[in-house]
Amino acid sequence: MKINLFILDDMDSAQISALLTRSENDIENLLPVVTPIIERVKNEGDAALIDFNARFDKVEMEISQLKASEAEFEQARRNLPEKIKEVIRKSADNIRSYHEAQMPETMWFKEIQPGILAGEKITPIPSVGLYVPRGKGAFPSVMLMLGIPAQIAGVEHIMVCTPPSPGGKADDATLFAAELCGIREVYKTGGAQAIAAMAYGTETIPKVVKTSGPGSSYVSAAKRLLYSKIDVGAPAGPSESIILCDQYADPMVAALDLLIEAEHGPDSTAMLVTHDRILAERVRELLPGLIADLPEMRQEFCRHVLSNYGGIVLTSSLEASIAFTNDFAPEHLEVMTQDPLFVANRIKHAGEILLGAHTPITIGNFSLGVNAILPTGGFAKSFSCVTVFDFLKRSSLGWVNRQGYENIKDTARLFAEYEGFSSHANAILKRPR
Repeated sequence: MKINLFILDDMDSAQISALLTRSENDIENLLPVVTPIIERVKNEGDAALIDFNARFDKVEMEISQLKASEAEFEQARRNLPEKIKEVIRKSADNIRSYHEAQMPETMWFKEIQPGILAGEKITPIPSVGLYVPRGKGAFPSVMLMLGIPAQIAGVEHIMVCTPPSPGGKADDATLFAAELCGIREVYKTGGAQAIAAMAYGTETIPKVVKTSGPGSSYVSAAKRLLYSKIDVGAPAGPSESIILCDQYADPMVAALDLLIEAEHGPDSTAMLVTHDRILAERVRELLPGLIADLPEMRQEFCRHVLSNYGGIVLTSSLEASIAFTNDFAPEHLEVMTQDPLFVANRIKHAGEILLGAHTPITIGNFSLGVNAILPTGGFAKSFSCVTVFDFLKRSSLGWVNRQGYENIKDTARLFAEYEGFSSHANAILKRPR
């Protein structure tokens, strides 16, 4: 099987630029495909969603079935094995503990000068639509990663859109996880049409002010088109990872972890970045056997990723590996080096940084507590992981008493006059004493 091996020093700038490009950056080609989907949802509402469920998810359903019923929540509790319930509960506890620590003061002031107070008031956004994908499986972990910080932030109206199963039901584990987050409003529709439904509202699905959650390139394209209608949150598209290693890394551990994000789908990106040729060659030798042990669908995904958007990148030094990683700005980064903290201090751009051989992406994705909904497509250079702050907003506060007013009024008036704002200046100049 083909596994890409990129020798960075042998590549020109165009080749390196191509290497830094991943599948999400191709969504320009999907905009003409997604635009009519959005327009149909905008104009036809629920009827369009039902049609798209049939066309894209092969699920025939009535409009009355779009919203998950109380009976479905109850059935999910009965159907889900107790062992899985406990896994979800334990992971939820860790995620909740981590995100509770992020909550800021609801209001604060600082005395800027005597009689002049400036500060902030923190309030939750009023409504959010969480997008929980399905793809070839179910992702209750995504439900926890989105629902728990939204709940902690105090969002009054939290709803969920998730693609229906072949039987027209919502996934049992996702419903159970939603219930743990205090969410009872789950709608069975996915893809670009779900983002459009949350942006415009339909007869069944209410319009919200923000959506958050990962999705396919089609979902990313819909978010790009709808950014002026709804806050689309951080870009969270197809999965991507870098496993950054030096000569001290265990090749088997590196190979195993390289496949974590590769198995997500054919549009994922997974790279091993190292300056050690012996490690690179050993990992390349191990991968075919590890892939052969996977279920057929995951084998197909891994082979495709490692021969297209992923593979092994051989650099000239650890510093070069760090520089490439910062240029790439991966969603997930594992650091397996002799001194992980030394490397972490030099990483500027990554959605998450997992340190050491005992912190695989698997643990971060599900149970560590940190949020696994992360910026993709290079947006880790300007966006952050999902936190409670995604569901909070800040209002500036100011309070000036008479003493403070006398001290600052002429400064503000002169500034206003310089910029040509007469009414601004008059509000001070002509103000009754």
